[in-house]
Amino acid sequence: MSTKQVYSFGPDGTEGRSDMRELLGGKGANLAEMASLGLPVPPGFTISTAVCAHHTETGGYPEGLTDEVREALAKVESRVGARFGDPKNPLLVSVRSGAPASMPGMMDTVLNLGLNDETVRGLADKAQDERFAYDSYRRFIQMFGDVVLGIDHSRFEEALELYKEEHGYNLDTELTADDWKALIEQFKQIVEDETGEPFPQDPEQQLWKAINAVFGSWMNQRAVTYRRLHNIPQNWGTAVNVQAMVFGNMGDDCATGVAFTRDPSTGDNEFYGEFLPNAQGEDVVAGIRTPQPLTTHAKQKNDSDLPALEETMPSVYRQLHDVRQKLESHYRDMQDIEFTVQRGTLYMLQTRTGKRTARAALTIAVDMVKDGIITESEAVERVSPASLDQLLHPTLDPEAEREVIARGLPASPGAAAGVAVFTADRAEELSQAGTDVILCRTETSPEDIHGMHAAKGIVTARGGMTSHAAVVARGMGRPCVAGAGQLRIDEQQRRMIVDGVTVKEGDTITIDGAAGEVIRGKVPTVKPELSGEFATFMGWADRLRELGVRTNAETPQDARTAVEFGAQGIGLCRTEHMFFESDRITAVREMILAESEEGRRGPLARIEPMQRQDFVDLFRIMAGFPVTIRLLDPPLHEFLPREDADMHEVAQAAGMTVDQVRARALKLTEANPMLGHRGCRLGITYPEIYEMQVRAIFNAAADVAEETGETVEPEIMIPLVAVAKELEILRGLVDRVASEVMKDRGTRIAYKVGTMIELPRAAMLADAIAKHADFFSFGTNDLTQTAFGISRDDAASFMPTYQSQGILSTDPFISLDQDGVGKLVEMGAREGRRSNPALSLGICGEHGGDPDSIGFCQGTELEYVSCSPYRVPIARLAAAQAAIRQRKAQRAAA
Repeated sequence: MSTKQVYSFGPDGTEGRSDMRELLGGKGANLAEMASLGLPVPPGFTISTAVCAHHTETGGYPEGLTDEVREALAKVESRVGARFGDPKNPLLVSVRSGAPASMPGMMDTVLNLGLNDETVRGLADKAQDERFAYDSYRRFIQMFGDVVLGIDHSRFEEALELYKEEHGYNLDTELTADDWKALIEQFKQIVEDETGEPFPQDPEQQLWKAINAVFGSWMNQRAVTYRRLHNIPQNWGTAVNVQAMVFGNMGDDCATGVAFTRDPSTGDNEFYGEFLPNAQGEDVVAGIRTPQPLTTHAKQKNDSDLPALEETMPSVYRQLHDVRQKLESHYRDMQDIEFTVQRGTLYMLQTRTGKRTARAALTIAVDMVKDGIITESEAVERVSPASLDQLLHPTLDPEAEREVIARGLPASPGAAAGVAVFTADRAEELSQAGTDVILCRTETSPEDIHGMHAAKGIVTARGGMTSHAAVVARGMGRPCVAGAGQLRIDEQQRRMIVDGVTVKEGDTITIDGAAGEVIRGKVPTVKPELSGEFATFMGWADRLRELGVRTNAETPQDARTAVEFGAQGIGLCRTEHMFFESDRITAVREMILAESEEGRRGPLARIEPMQRQDFVDLFRIMAGFPVTIRLLDPPLHEFLPREDADMHEVAQAAGMTVDQVRARALKLTEANPMLGHRGCRLGITYPEIYEMQVRAIFNAAADVAEETGETVEPEIMIPLVAVAKELEILRGLVDRVASEVMKDRGTRIAYKVGTMIELPRAAMLADAIAKHADFFSFGTNDLTQTAFGISRDDAASFMPTYQSQGILSTDPFISLDQDGVGKLVEMGAREGRRSNPALSLGICGEHGGDPDSIGFCQGTELEYVSCSPYRVPIARLAAAQAAIRQRKAQRAAA
């Protein structure tokens, strides 16, 4: 690890920079940068992430750390003019986490550290405000007890609420210094009861216990869950930031707040945020008090009757507005900032790249390109591909009736419907069972992270636009209505009540995060509009990417959706999905039940015109784009009836008895159908099935070419090839039938024949197989199953254990296993091209829509990826980002 472990920052000397995020964490790097810019940052120091790694591994600290911390603390004392632990002139500090990636609310913070029974009196004398000092002390005991000593924070909350009730208080601000003194004694007794020891009075002991707790919080459950959800590596660790306290709770000329340099929900270029007078920072994000708007514009927009910072502290507001412009200009991106006002003086506590919705990310990126702040390439890099999913799904129909039962703040846009639940655990439980849920809470806390992720949307009765619920929901892309104060949420009774209406757990509600509405029942939706900024932005991505993007589709609806989303053809049409259609399933079953080729040809003749029309529809919609059609793949028994009524229907149509149908179904049943009589093995043993499909494809191509005059490009995919001879035989079948159709129709149709590489043997013998193929399409779903020997249908039962123990970093069915399955793809691509330089290469598993997997495809020099229709824009953007990264790497290497 680095020999230097502690980095100081402050107005007269700073040791860090914003590009040292990996070592100093995001918070520490940005505090150093703000100090270097001359912004009013309270002095402090950062203990590096390398120390966290050492602490996580060994449970202790590296040699020399104590001396470095003591030296850095002395610099803070000198800069502030106060001494840590001095009874008459005490320095108080905050101890905060700060990982390289932003993880809002996931790890621990301790404020007002350094207070004890003596220093609290010194603070009171220095501030000439006894109430403020003892309010700060009770906050410290409460936070230290929770974060460091592991005492449930509700113990302190209950004591506070009971005291207020006994003394007739409604608000915390009504309590006097004597009240806080009495409560402090109760709080210290709670600590002693819970831990068996008195509350620690030694400030140095307090400091090291807090540092230890913050490092330890890197591995708490909510942080682990957040990292898993956002793919943040565990080995990054967190830094610890120790900073001189400034106080927003000293009186009416004090405040604390959170602001964004632009609207994080819409991307509008408006100063956006909230503050609380006479408060400390945790009061804002916790949602315990109703925050006030920063600007008069926001006050009018949200119909608030609370005064704005612009009105109550105009001079401070002007300073803050100047900081806003300076930070956004410097970082060239929207910033999320935290500030405190102490007796009319502004202090900056944090800046970081602000979390935003996908809509806001697009708007900000496009605006900044138009203003010449960033390039098109930088804009494309700034939007997360996965976040585009927020824009691709339906929104509430504006014409539909809606019974609005409550209104709150439009904290995170989007619409969602589901059953109401009132705890995070219940949200996760029902979601895993396949139920859409809306999580309804008085306010959320970091411990709710798993339930927030499981929910389709979030409602809180308390909290503002910068509360925990709002910030996390925006980062996750979940719709959120915050601060719906009319709601009375009863977690114990599993219900909420508003104006005489009771919503119980299991009742369906809808939320509109853009309008801030909670609606009874389910509201119809409409398709999203993807023009304007979206079209502009995606146009930039398309110009920058190299990979083609196709779709997996076999229905006209999916094909049209994919084209609207920018697909450049169909990379996988799974014809078996067409066989299940109600107008043909009986004929399909007759065909399967037949004992002879002659018996199969009759039902196939009835199916053929329906198949032909299927392909006509797809060729029309694709309008000249390539269409890759996979011939029948699954084992035949999957099409057979299981219910008695269906068996009777098939028996009657086939002229058989029900017992004969049942016997034939039993005969076709396989012990392991995934590895059985399926794919090209069906074509080898029952060639008449593939003949029918190929004939339907080429007649459909001829029909559409004659009708439209456009070129139709069918690509015939033979599934599950393991032996070159299989493809040689079946290619011969395709060529023969194609020639017959073209001769009969008097036309020429350009086409390709290829295979899906989905077995390890096929990847290893790709050179032999490629001699009979025009293209390979890597079917990474089955290739992952056969490489790992794991069924994707059953893996969910143990995959979380494998991930938590570090056996696998990600689910290989979600993101391609580049170390194992990836090597098979690389081998297949390399050997295939060596044997057949004209070979076209693509990927058609669902990995084709996964950004990390797309980066692998770019590096392997595949020509296209194919994914489900709603992932097409995600793939387009991910492909552009992969190409940008590759070009940067190539320039760096040169």
